[in-house]
Amino acid sequence: MNAQQNQFSIKSLFADFLAITKARLAVSVVFSSVAGYLLGFSDDYPFSWTTLILLTIGGYCMVGASNVFNQIIEKDLDALMDRTKNRPVPAGKISVRNAFIIGAVLTIAGIAILYSINPKTAMFGAISIFLYTSIYTPLKTKTPLAVFVGAFPGAIPYMLGWVAARGTFGIEAGTLFLIQFFWQFPHFWAIGWFLFDDYKKAGFFMLPTGRRDKKTARQTIMYTIWLIVASILPVTGYTGELRLSIVSAILVFLAGLWMLVYAVKLYNKMDAAAARKLMLVSVSYISLMQVIYVIDKFIH
Repeated sequence: MNAQQNQFSIKSLFADFLAITKARLAVSVVFSSVAGYLLGFSDDYPFSWTTLILLTIGGYCMVGASNVFNQIIEKDLDALMDRTKNRPVPAGKISVRNAFIIGAVLTIAGIAILYSINPKTAMFGAISIFLYTSIYTPLKTKTPLAVFVGAFPGAIPYMLGWVAARGTFGIEAGTLFLIQFFWQFPHFWAIGWFLFDDYKKAGFFMLPTGRRDKKTARQTIMYTIWLIVASILPVTGYTGELRLSIVSAILVFLAGLWMLVYAVKLYNKMDAAAARKLMLVSVSYISLMQVIYVIDKFIH
């Protein structure tokens, strides 16, 4: 019986850990970093399984730490929203003290692991945690500009992989940052739209105008167009060693048009269902685009 109880408690502890670090989100972020690394290595910067594993573990620690601190800061607000009230901290499964210890350990471990790759990787990882927890999170209840601020730490993972591979930040890493930066806006505005009523309970301002109106829908379309432009920049040959063949650029462009269609549908329908579809398409787009980039590199 004790063995079963211990097994159950270990399972529940692990489930709480996955929940407080937002495992699904963290894994998707780490996926971006891995894609960036696969794009970054070359003959001059050889592939290393050790670096890739360290990037994966360190990246998860950093994202997990950001999510833990976010939930500590927002525990009272999370308790007001249906979407977040069952998270470990607001639900009382993990105390604020224990959550802080988890966040601190993940931060220290993450920075140390990323530093073992190279100092710049650790620096960008630390900047990401700072921006997310100290600026983005407090701003969410004050201004829609929070999404703009949050787009910076949100855009770091893709370029972090390149920096891990090369140890330098240049036009290539900057382009990867730009792509994921523009992606944040239609993605989070779509979430802000279909969860508008839930966010309202906690006083979160996620939409650019603060309302589900035509102006918000227009800005969503505009940023989707900027995302498409940024995503095909490497085909021009002006992004250093980050290149994209014409065929792959066309595929990325078509994927972008697919997302744009749903942004336009949101403008036409102005409802939560259209916003949810745009959000799902945006998630598919970013993963598909990164896969195309990586495959293109290995084919060419």
